[in-house]
Amino acid sequence: TPWPLPPGQYPLGLGGERDGLLRVPAAAPPGPLPLILMLHGATGTAERALRRIARIADSALLLLPESLGTTWDVLEGGYGPDIARIEAALARILPAWPVDPRRIAVAGFSDGASYALSLALMNGAAFSHALAFSPGFVAPVSLDGRPRLFLSHGTADRVLNIDLCSRRLVPKLRQSGYPLIYREFEGGHELPEEIALTALAFLMADRAAAPPVD
Repeated sequence: TPWPLPPGQYPLGLGGERDGLLRVPAAAPPGPLPLILMLHGATGTAERALRRIARIADSALLLLPESLGTTWDVLEGGYGPDIARIEAALARILPAWPVDPRRIAVAGFSDGASYALSLALMNGAAFSHALAFSPGFVAPVSLDGRPRLFLSHGTADRVLNIDLCSRRLVPKLRQSGYPLIYREFEGGHELPEEIALTALAFLMADRAAAPPVD
């Protein structure tokens, strides 16, 4: 393989006890690799985030950083240390790997989904897509570009109520002109396999042939 590392899991290399994982896929599609930066929920870990997207883990190069605190910095005083670590990881990985610039997604679950949406809206030049599974809010301090957005939410979510979260977010994002797919499912605060597969199809779709928005 021309890749810098063979398939497997490696420390992300951010340092400290809250480091994260780099996961090299075992059987990715030929050609440049899609990249997914996957962000865990509150009190989460890289391993837990990986389990949530296990069904699609072999379809992309995965970066799974861990927040320095119990959740991401925007919820613990403001943007800063976690963004710096994510930027450092991307600055090291992107030049070394054959990444497809059309398929660089920031993804997340729960608090990680809120953070992923916020990062995508602030960094549309860096992220082509955001995959937000059960987000609670979006809090960009600036806007850049038009990343393509995928949101999902369980109708029986007791952690982040769908009426107060995604059903409010989605219309506002659409009104702002973002290409967007939204999927509700019968279930709670979770990420079903079929939702993960739909998000992957959204990331991998040929924009010219059939722009995957609704």
